[in-house]
Amino acid sequence: MTTHKGGCHCGSVQFEIEASAVINAARCNCSICDMCGFLHLFVSKKNFRLQKGDEALTTYTFNTGVAQHYFCKYCGIKSFYVPRSHPHGVSINVNCLDPSSVESVVETPFDGRNWEQNVSELSPISD
Repeated sequence: MTTHKGGCHCGSVQFEIEASAVINAARCNCSICDMCGFLHLFVSKKNFRLQKGDEALTTYTFNTGVAQHYFCKYCGIKSFYVPRSHPHGVSINVNCLDPSSVESVVETPFDGRNWEQNVSELSPISD
């Protein structure tokens, strides 16, 4: 396991995660992920630490309202969120990680436009 640091564009939101240096990430094509270029790394909540910026976060929900999409209210970047597929975990946007701790990224396409039919194909939470 490696400690990765990440955050939003303006630096108001900063976090750390524990995950492999070789990251297996999902590239989702659902409406929100496709528009914002989110690259998913699922981690358990115990492996996620918000270091700074709780007051800078705002939440967006849609559809079922289960997923909690956290955005920096200053720069608009969604660096992580609590996904409907993994409600006891956190999905980290790999694009928001400091690349110095990432050895490599393996991307797997995920058909989120047909989420209900395909959700079982998503990787489990990384522990």
